[in-house]
Amino acid sequence: MLRLGLPVAFVVLVADQLAKLWAVSAIGPGSRDAVTGFFNIVLTFNPGISFSLFQNEAWGPWVFSILALVVVAVLIVWLRRASSIWLGVAIGGIVGGALGNTVDRMVYGAVVDFLDFHAMGYHWPAFNVADSAIVTGVVMILTEGLVFRGRKSVDGDDNS
Repeated sequence: MLRLGLPVAFVVLVADQLAKLWAVSAIGPGSRDAVTGFFNIVLTFNPGISFSLFQNEAWGPWVFSILALVVVAVLIVWLRRASSIWLGVAIGGIVGGALGNTVDRMVYGAVVDFLDFHAMGYHWPAFNVADSAIVTGVVMILTEGLVFRGRKSVDGDDNS
């Protein structure tokens, strides 16, 4: 699955970095450009982790980057052992997203976020392409584990 997952990771990393390069060059910090009634483009720099946790810690970018690289190494080992295309794509997406956010921490000292959704009084924290790939990959892994493998067991064809 390395021949599938690593190209997926590369595509996610490149798409993420190109989108962030556009965001940093085209959007003024703190500006909010309404695209639709529920979607804005806004440039933010998140020095913390998910949902801006630990954002005031000076050590954050380095610790989070090292942690992300350890997770990437573990995911690549898992990718080598993966037996399904679905799982290979999922792990590749997570690896690419983790590397994309790690590049940001090294370059900017924070993760670049610019996608801003809101609806019916609820506002989701701004995020980016890497975050989307990570969440999609996790959902795919959960689906593979809960639905696909569960179906194999029910059908009596459990080869896992």
